[in-house]
Amino acid sequence: MPTQNIDIFDDMRHRLIAGEFGHGSKLRAEILRKDYNCSASTLREVLFRLSTVGLVDFREQRGFRAPEQSAERQHELTHLRIILESEGACLSIRLGGVEWEAQLSAAHHKLSHIETHVRSSGSVQPHLKIWSRAEQEFHETLIGACGTDLLIRTHQVIYAQFRQQIVSAEANFGYVPQNIQEHQSILDAALARDEDLMRRRIHDHLARNLAHPLPGKRQVAGFGKSSLM
Repeated sequence: MPTQNIDIFDDMRHRLIAGEFGHGSKLRAEILRKDYNCSASTLREVLFRLSTVGLVDFREQRGFRAPEQSAERQHELTHLRIILESEGACLSIRLGGVEWEAQLSAAHHKLSHIETHVRSSGSVQPHLKIWSRAEQEFHETLIGACGTDLLIRTHQVIYAQFRQQIVSAEANFGYVPQNIQEHQSILDAALARDEDLMRRRIHDHLARNLAHPLPGKRQVAGFGKSSLM
């Protein structure tokens, strides 16, 4: 695939994760192509690729749409993210050296600086793009020394789908003021090389996105806070 298409894919991916498109909204290649000065067929190819990683829904005769929000989907993605991120972070604690600590500290410094500006302004929207990328960078760096590419790739897919589910203008694009302290607590656990504390910090950071129980359904075995503590 040409480099141009890869750049479009990356940009569209971040636009979808950052909540630029409303949940369930139609994604029209004929319109979106104007943002990239490319053909509609090129944009359709990108949208097809995004559908393979769960960030776009495609149905014959209906075209492409941003996925709908779902309490059940959000719960499942949150649970999977807790599992993957906890395991990846603990493996990184075991395998990562001073370089990993330095990279994680740098990623956290950048994220904390942006989140402090967001808290001061009272709105994430003016900083949405850089905050979204910095948040992703911190969590990816957290598991970056885990030693397994499969876990990293799987986490990237789940992280993106998770962010897409929780982000909306109504929810301040997924930003909450507690993020600053929670991210600091995760960094502290990593630098202390404390795996048990790390698991608790990751769970506490993400638990607000779990539904207990899921609306209209019996709690699924193993999908609860007690199983992750």
